[in-house]
Amino acid sequence: MKLKTFFNGVALTLSLATVSAVQADITLRHALTGETLDLSFAKKGGNTDKFKQFMQTGKNPYNGDAEAAKKGESLYMTGCSGCHGHEAEGKLGPGLADDYWTYPRGLTDQGLFEILFGGANGMMGPQYVNFSTDDMLHIMAFLRSIYKGDPKKAEWLK
Repeated sequence: MKLKTFFNGVALTLSLATVSAVQADITLRHALTGETLDLSFAKKGGNTDKFKQFMQTGKNPYNGDAEAAKKGESLYMTGCSGCHGHEAEGKLGPGLADDYWTYPRGLTDQGLFEILFGGANGMMGPQYVNFSTDDMLHIMAFLRSIYKGDPKKAEWLK
């Protein structure tokens, strides 16, 4: 009886460990320092189901969603186009619709989110003061929708 109880306990522990591993959030890091980003600074209202899904996978659930990209375009035009151009072609800040990324992690959804949330070099400050985390995912969906580069290089499509 004790042996059966022991094995049941082991099986339960392994099951819980598997569930925990599956539900573990990704770790977001600052683009320059590598420090873990503190999401408690995020603007309120962004902890949506889609953002929770993103935190599980590191992939933007809004990619390919035309309605989300349209909302992202509106947000981009008000908060990003002044530096990155109305077509994300680059002005004061780099272009965002081609294959060249100042920070190669921007080729992944997780990396692009890290740059948006925590900021980077130059005038790219942290955007958590301007946009909620869900807003940032919408902006990312817009940027991915206007991509003009080689689809083979588009990490977010893989």
